[in-house]
Amino acid sequence: MPNLVNTSEILLRYVKARVPLIVVRSVERTRALEVLDHVAAQVRSMTFFTHSRTTGLFETGSPSPVSEDRSLVGALDYATSTFSARNHTNFIFTDIEELDSESSTARHLAEMARLAEAHQGSIIVIVSSPVWAGLSRLGMSVTLDLPEEDELSRLVTDLVDDHRSIMPIEWGPEEIRRAAEILVGVTQTEAVNAITTLLAKGALTREDITELSTFKEQIFGELNGIESVKLKDGDYGVGGLANLRTWLGRKRELIRADLTNTPLHPPKGVLLVGVPGCGKSLSAKAIASEWRLPLYRLDMGTVLGMYVGQSEGQLKEALDAAERVSPCVLWVDEIEKGFASGGGDSGTTRRLIGQFLYWLQENTAKVFLVATANDVSSLPPEMLRKGRFDEIFFVDLPDDAEREEIIRLYFAKYLSTEPSATLMRELVELSAGFSGSDVEAVVHDIATENFLTKVTTIPDDDFIRDVFTNVMPFSRTNPEEVAAIRTWGRERAVPAGASGFTQTPGSGPAAGRRIVLA
Repeated sequence: MPNLVNTSEILLRYVKARVPLIVVRSVERTRALEVLDHVAAQVRSMTFFTHSRTTGLFETGSPSPVSEDRSLVGALDYATSTFSARNHTNFIFTDIEELDSESSTARHLAEMARLAEAHQGSIIVIVSSPVWAGLSRLGMSVTLDLPEEDELSRLVTDLVDDHRSIMPIEWGPEEIRRAAEILVGVTQTEAVNAITTLLAKGALTREDITELSTFKEQIFGELNGIESVKLKDGDYGVGGLANLRTWLGRKRELIRADLTNTPLHPPKGVLLVGVPGCGKSLSAKAIASEWRLPLYRLDMGTVLGMYVGQSEGQLKEALDAAERVSPCVLWVDEIEKGFASGGGDSGTTRRLIGQFLYWLQENTAKVFLVATANDVSSLPPEMLRKGRFDEIFFVDLPDDAEREEIIRLYFAKYLSTEPSATLMRELVELSAGFSGSDVEAVVHDIATENFLTKVTTIPDDDFIRDVFTNVMPFSRTNPEEVAAIRTWGRERAVPAGASGFTQTPGSGPAAGRRIVLA
């Protein structure tokens, strides 16, 4: 698609070629006029007039209107008489309505285009919607796209530099680049409004960059198929999963980097499979929180429609919406439920899978996908092929060291303390087979009891032990299901934890492992 420079070059060629009707498609009238002013400055041998309903008809470079009549009818009449009197004259119209159908206005403009052609003139109209085919075929069209990152970077630089002498500003070239990257997809006016709103605080800090994502979300309003997930600082700490966290640290550097002049593409995302309750969904929130990116959830229930073709269209809208608000983290929870095939769906599921995988393969926007799955057996094989996701991690039950980290994390969150060394060793042993959500639920119950009994001191160790002892975790109530999940993960995924796969209490040695008796 043409950028600002290409659009300007194309318009210059149309004007020099004396194309009788030139249609400029753009939602940014002011920016389109700036481009046309630049074109007019390069062909001074021609005369340009510009009309709008508020200012009337002006000749380029003149401060006074050519007529007291500001109406469109008056401007069209003036253009008609001017075309008849001299050659090489161009008229720019910014407020012509009803050009999308065969209206009286469209037919009138078509007759004027023929008159302009006879006198080596051009009529240039700036519109935001398609033009009736009978009219557009009389000339040429060009679309002025929204500002690209380079243009936005220059815009942000100018705005910030204008305020460096009057307020504290921490933004340097890297912060300006990141701000421009976030603002891609908005108009020039919207970008100016966002930056000046930040400057209105009287200072510009590095932390202000994340606020631009909020402005962008407000600009687009309700996004079809994806919902914004609000994050709170400190609410999404994840214990364990050392391998996954190390891997994500490298991806964070890549998603923040400027890849414009490299053959590299941004990180696509990660698929997290494993035992329920072990931190897969929490990891999606933790990634967005740590990376300081907005988090959106792809709601497959909203995407799936009841009519043929509706689901595919709504999925496309949802993925397009994610690209518009990029850079962001897109979370698809229990992805196997959204793409599980079933009888009687007329092939809808297969088409959805194909559309989703194509987007995952070809998308170049900084949309980091975090997909989670429990029932991995229903995932289509093509989704697991290398190149779809950057990596597939298996999230297993936490081992002793990871459980200690998780216990300490939730004791600090709910009880504002941590167990003694002796109690910690006992709790780690009592919690064998617990998932991260099991540990959180237990500590939350302890804190709840404190609140209800209005006890301000830390519960005694015996009470804490009893609460841990009375929990029956998922790994013990559904050992067969856990064993099946772990068998799949051991063969097809990278362990998310530092120590690889752990042993479920009472389950015996893992299949395929050899134990040497001493």
